[in-house]
Amino acid sequence: MSIKYETAEDVLNMLEEPNFDARREYFRHKNTLLFHGDILNNQLFDKEFIDLIVTSPPYNVGIDYNSNNDELSYEQYLEFSEKWMQNCFNWSKTQARFCLNIPLDKNKGGHRSVGADLTKIAQKVGWKYKTTIIWNEGNISRRTAWGSWKSASSPVVIAPVELIVVLFKDEWKKTNGSKISDVTGDEFKDWTQGVWVFNGESKKRIGHPAPFPKELPYRCIKLFSYQNDLIFDPFVGSGTTLLVAQNLDRKAIGTDIDCTYCELAKNRILQETGSIIFSENGK
Repeated sequence: MSIKYETAEDVLNMLEEPNFDARREYFRHKNTLLFHGDILNNQLFDKEFIDLIVTSPPYNVGIDYNSNNDELSYEQYLEFSEKWMQNCFNWSKTQARFCLNIPLDKNKGGHRSVGADLTKIAQKVGWKYKTTIIWNEGNISRRTAWGSWKSASSPVVIAPVELIVVLFKDEWKKTNGSKISDVTGDEFKDWTQGVWVFNGESKKRIGHPAPFPKELPYRCIKLFSYQNDLIFDPFVGSGTTLLVAQNLDRKAIGTDIDCTYCELAKNRILQETGSIIFSENGK
């Protein structure tokens, strides 16, 4: 069975006329659109169009982004998180899913339960909770700070993992879309186990201060969406979600506040789409 994959022009037509006051089209290629715009602006889009969100927002740990303050107070960071998650909720279809890659906790500047707090905020704005996948990065650097070394005085415990929180809008069971799944039996058995083990991505190789590896959106997109679904990333960064979505025969829309990162994403999409994406474990 074959289906027609929309071009970027078709996707843009689906969104009707661009809101030039809120966003600027930066790049279009095949079934992918990239916008330069601020995800905090609730006028960025004006209709429900998203089937699956796959994203990793700023962690607020002092990363030197070009256009984002990554050193907000924790209260400001939670307010920021609520605004962008509310906007994404408003632009999502009834059966939309949301894969949110966030830290388990935060130790810099005080210990915070980031994963739990952001999951609560997502539910506050309307997202329903489904499950949490633990991502164990195989190449995480070995730390050297343990608090009170060899003493019960004040030990510091740091789990070298991140979370992928899986949420949905109104209905978990997916009855819309092409109904064409491309996840294999082995992938399905492996990925429905709630601990994923694969390496992170090199900042130096990609040229972005906080990239995630292709394997993360690859698994999320194949497991939680059909071919021809529309995948959205509100924090495009180096463009990983968009290029993987395009290679997996999905439509893709992304936004980023920074023109430098938009250009990086554009170049990666042009260079790396059309090639086959292989998972880290070779499946």
